[in-house]
Amino acid sequence: MRLKFGKRRSSDDGLEVTEERGVRRLHLGSRAIQSAMRINRPWDLELAYTRAMMGFLMFNPMPQDVLMIGLGGGSLAKFIRKHREQTRVTAVEIDPRVIAAARAHFELPPDDATLSVIEADGALYVRQHAGSADVILLDGFDAGNQVTALATQTFYEACRRALKPRGMLVVNLWGRDREFAEYFARLTRAFDGEVGWISVQDKTNVIVFGFAEPGAADRLAATQPQLADLAKRWGLDLRGYARDFQWAAGIAPLVE
Repeated sequence: MRLKFGKRRSSDDGLEVTEERGVRRLHLGSRAIQSAMRINRPWDLELAYTRAMMGFLMFNPMPQDVLMIGLGGGSLAKFIRKHREQTRVTAVEIDPRVIAAARAHFELPPDDATLSVIEADGALYVRQHAGSADVILLDGFDAGNQVTALATQTFYEACRRALKPRGMLVVNLWGRDREFAEYFARLTRAFDGEVGWISVQDKTNVIVFGFAEPGAADRLAATQPQLADLAKRWGLDLRGYARDFQWAAGIAPLVE
């Protein structure tokens, strides 16, 4: 991997790291931003959609095991590690260049007792680890497109089986993707309609939540009194996410 100064750019056959105005960005084969880190706040979440993915805290404020499919620059792994060291984070990334970039350019720490980065096929890993995760964070893009193997009906169903009781899958989708309606329909089928979503930046990203068991609405209601304290501790607008959260029946404006 070569490092060129000026705008501080590192490139390797489609993988590119750029830095401008104090923000470092990861690109994979396109101008789309796969990950971003503000240099003077490397543990924070720079991108709005990553903050919205942390909305799982509204349903489970103390997850024990988080599985990430797709590493990017490791922003979510670093953020969880900073705020809750007890949570075990496993990140599965198929591209070794991405892992190398996260470690070399985005301050992702080395593996230890609560962080494990695995170079593997995420679709295969999920099938092999049933009942292992409280939360699965799925952010699978390549060259600006959804990774096909990480958006099939079979894969979403495998994700549900990989969850512990009361677990949830959190998926980053592009709201303007021409396949968005189909992806959402697959998620709804995989989770028997126990699905909700948050729109980010005027539907640029849509964060979809699939719940392994019924009762998510009750859990959200139960955590409402804690949201102010949780929001302060994590530095997230959890009350705003709770206000904007919609259930599957409200998806019509996005898919019409």
